[in-house]
Amino acid sequence: MSDWIRHTPRLTHHAVLAVLHAAIGKSEQLGVAQNIAIVDEGGNLLAFIRMDGAKLLSRETAISKAISAASHRQPTAQLDPDLELKLAIAAGGRLTNLEGGQPLMIGDVCVGGIGVGSGTGQQDIEVAKAGEAVLVEGVKT
Repeated sequence: MSDWIRHTPRLTHHAVLAVLHAAIGKSEQLGVAQNIAIVDEGGNLLAFIRMDGAKLLSRETAISKAISAASHRQPTAQLDPDLELKLAIAAGGRLTNLEGGQPLMIGDVCVGGIGVGSGTGQQDIEVAKAGEAVLVEGVKT
């Protein structure tokens, strides 16, 4: 019976808020208003914020980046650059290789993803990595 159940780490709301606050802080440091989405390992939205002045349509890309990073367990910038349009459509628009999605990992276990959109690709990556870093540090303590 023990092979019927897996015990895996999960994000708590405290962790989600810490990741979100770190990402907001990095956005403010860069001077770029961002849309920031955090999902769990199943792609369920746990937190979202549209900072004042963030691009409206980047809301959807931020969520898609978070889901894609969690689903593939790798940064969206590392996903296949020739990602087929058919595959993206089949996934309901939730699959993207746009920069700014980072998986949230505890060891080798994916516990979620963070997606950021509204800046340049590099700014989106920096903000997502700031959120990811606070989770890694928080787990160490």
